[in-house]
Amino acid sequence: MVEAVQGAKVVVTGAGGGIGAALARRFAGQGAQVVVNDLDADRAEAVAEEIGGIAVPGDASRVVPEALDALGGRIDVYCANAGVGRDGGEPGGPLDEQGWTLSWDVNVMAHVRAAHALLPDWLERGSGRFVSTVSAAGLLTMIGTAPYSVTKHGAYAFAEWLSLTYRHRGVKVHAICPQGVRTDMLTDSGSAGELVLRPTAIEPEDVAEALFRGIEEDRFLILPHPEVAEYYQARAADPERWLGGMNRIQRHWEATR
Repeated sequence: MVEAVQGAKVVVTGAGGGIGAALARRFAGQGAQVVVNDLDADRAEAVAEEIGGIAVPGDASRVVPEALDALGGRIDVYCANAGVGRDGGEPGGPLDEQGWTLSWDVNVMAHVRAAHALLPDWLERGSGRFVSTVSAAGLLTMIGTAPYSVTKHGAYAFAEWLSLTYRHRGVKVHAICPQGVRTDMLTDSGSAGELVLRPTAIEPEDVAEALFRGIEEDRFLILPHPEVAEYYQARAADPERWLGGMNRIQRHWEATR
């Protein structure tokens, strides 16, 4: 059992399946009281019933007030897990501004809105835990989807800012950055996901396990795929070489689709 989350009041967004459901199950298994949020009310209800949690379906950007009511006015851990992987069109081609707007709203602004709602109470009592499901794309990038790559960089930057700004005031922040995970999002990622992510994809439960190890060790950066640390270092040390390598993957993808 992880002492830091025993008896905690927890919110997990996008918890109707995939990583979110795995996180909700793991927190509940540690004795936490869990609000299960998802746009799909039936899926939220199913997971909540399974784990003895509370379903609060709806937009992840607006869940905090209703979740507070459901949890008796207190949230100890907030998992900003809901995400979208929309394609916004390639430069020079049709521009899907709706895809960009949705990606920005769900992948970044939902985190910002949640933190804005939670921080006053957390800072007053000197404790709180914000978990951001980012993606390795937030540290590196992903071929084939500019909106996902750009907004996941934004999600990582916001989590980093929260941590450096408030850690001395008792707020803990964790950024989870996996590569491929066997979820609906991987299935929907098409040929780019099949090429880049599928070969090393892990289960959602592996992501939850990595988070709980990180909580025990009080680590900000959670890497369910440890090799991402090497890629991140290589990217920083020699951007030209890294970009050249990624461009080779891009060209291979273009040749095979």
